Amino acid sequence: MCYHTANPGKGELKKQFPTMQIGYNSDQIYHVSGFARPFLPVTINNNSDAIVSARWKLIPFWVKTETDAAKYANTLNAEGESIFEKASYKHAIGKTRGLLYVNGFYEPHKVKGQKETDNYYIYAPQKEIFTLGIVYTNFTDQDTGDTYPTFSIITTPANALLEEIHNEKKRMPLIIPSAERDAWLFAEGKAEIQRLIKPYNGELGSHKVYRVTGARGEDTNRPDIQDPI
Repeated sequence: MCYHTANPGKGELKKQFPTMQIGYNSDQIYHVSGFARPFLPVTINNNSDAIVSARWKLIPFWVKTETDAAKYANTLNAEGESIFEKASYKHAIGKTRGLLYVNGFYEPHKVKGQKETDNYYIYAPQKEIFTLGIVYTNFTDQDTGDTYPTFSIITTPANALLEEIHNEKKRMPLIIPSAERDAWLFAEGKAEIQRLIKPYNGELGSHKVYRVTGARGEDTNRPDIQDPI
């Protein structure tokens, strides 16, 4: 599943998307784990001309406080095949979808006879920013009054490359090509949305990297974390 990403900073976003309003103010992220519940750059479909901050891990409407949100079940990813049936997502997927901007993502690879998995970094061929499909909800902490969007990355069965890399789960994040971004944001009805939830059939680059999925107590947000090994 997609629990680890690399994300562009404000400067990169301005350069690649000059017509967008950039309300996201963070620097480039070379690696982050979803379990840290970071704020990352997204476009949501009620503000489609802007790139804003949203917090990874969708918090459904019945969770009322940040304390409870921190303990809520793992909603970092949402399986595309069951998203219209699962309680955490079924009220959101038809109305509130968005795009997560990434430079790449990390996936584990099981090696026969080896206890620990290897890790691979997956990215666009020219290292350009690309987008993943997300479902989101607006969460309000009733203790503090703070409101912000929270999201899950939607996943699909793996394409040929990710079947080879993510060879145990055989899953991949939903990649939304540039030509389908508006279609994803503004799709109407279950059939139209489901048509867009599919394995990516375009080109991707990949190489083996440091094992970020097993890193504990160290700073992995550094440029060399993406270097091939």
